[in-house]
Amino acid sequence: MKILNYYRSLSACILLGPLCFGQYQFEVKEVSKNYNNAIITIENCFDEQCKDRGTIELYDNKNTKVQTFTSEDLVFYLNKGQKLVPGKMIQLTHEESPFIIDDFNFDGTEDIAIRNGNKGNYSSASYDVYVFNSTRMAFVKSEELTEIGSNYFGLFGVDAKRKRLVATGKSGCCMIFTTEYQVIPNKGLEKVLEREEDMTNEDRVKVITREKINNKWVTRTKVYPAGQYNR
Repeated sequence: MKILNYYRSLSACILLGPLCFGQYQFEVKEVSKNYNNAIITIENCFDEQCKDRGTIELYDNKNTKVQTFTSEDLVFYLNKGQKLVPGKMIQLTHEESPFIIDDFNFDGTEDIAIRNGNKGNYSSASYDVYVFNSTRMAFVKSEELTEIGSNYFGLFGVDAKRKRLVATGKSGCCMIFTTEYQVIPNKGLEKVLEREEDMTNEDRVKVITREKINNKWVTRTKVYPAGQYNR
């Protein structure tokens, strides 16, 4: 009888999946114009934070699952006082979610960046970046975009008008670095601008800009009164 009950319990766990193993499930609705919602599953949540290995299932506007993504360090934070119940679907806001959807390579299709821990500058957020491959009809991880999405201060910014990716970082209290990349179709990323803002002197800001113009690097240095400098 004990053996029979054991196998009954085992069968129930196989059917119920995450409900038996204390996993937490979250849903983000209306994630973008092309994707209706995403289901996040993760095991470790505590003190208004979830982390470690997790999965994200992305669904289109017809509620058909498009793809499942796995992150070994899926970090995200919850609103204060948010109640967590293993196995119960919990709603997440866009601000809480551990992924970002945007057109990162300016090809007209949406891509996705998924949190992969705190590997960025000063232990800031870092991301694995997947671009949509129209031939495969699937998201494919981009090593180049993942590299700049994991080594700066959080995820890079997207300047759709100039078709550039803007990554920032800092050193100590008073040095800010900005790097801009241009996406070259069928070729990859090209670094086109580096800017260093030195604020170690409280009275002035020294800005050194290196920009690639006509395939040549041009360097400019300017000094601004601290009270007049506006980034």
